[in-house]
Amino acid sequence: DEAEQRARDLMASRNSELSAAEQETVIHAVAMGAVKYADLSKNRTTDYIFDWDMMLSFEGNTAPYLQYAYTRIQSIFRKANIDAEALTGHVTLNEEAEEVLAQKLIQFSDAVNGVADKGMPHLLCTYLYELSGNFMTFYEACPINKDGVDEATRNSRLLLCAATAKVLKLGLGVLGIHTLERM
Repeated sequence: DEAEQRARDLMASRNSELSAAEQETVIHAVAMGAVKYADLSKNRTTDYIFDWDMMLSFEGNTAPYLQYAYTRIQSIFRKANIDAEALTGHVTLNEEAEEVLAQKLIQFSDAVNGVADKGMPHLLCTYLYELSGNFMTFYEACPINKDGVDEATRNSRLLLCAATAKVLKLGLGVLGIHTLERM
């Protein structure tokens, strides 16, 4: 209840175009995700300080940050008016940020296997946080829906976005955290 009230207060301070029902869905997903992630993101053998403000922050290694990264990718597809599932073609890595993101994407199974082998979910949390950071760097460095981007480059970058969204959704799902199409 406390997490939901704090998430509701956060939503009230943001300009949101969501309906009341959509806002309640976001509030619940962000609140529950924040609490779960705060526990799972810490090494289970160490102590940590329970901090509402930190766990509900949209910055740093938190569930709201990861949920926002996923939502941002969905926004890219809405703006492009493209269904991510319908994308075809090949990924070409011409920029450093594209290569870094692609390399991080292929490490997903290693992260999941590490959690299974060691019983330490914080390893997956760290991976997802790093993936989100790599995506944000890619998003800033590599235009997707801007004028002047040729069709092959745009398609390749959209494929990277789709792969990132898929991995974020799978990874957060493993942790029991819901993703959102809009926030």
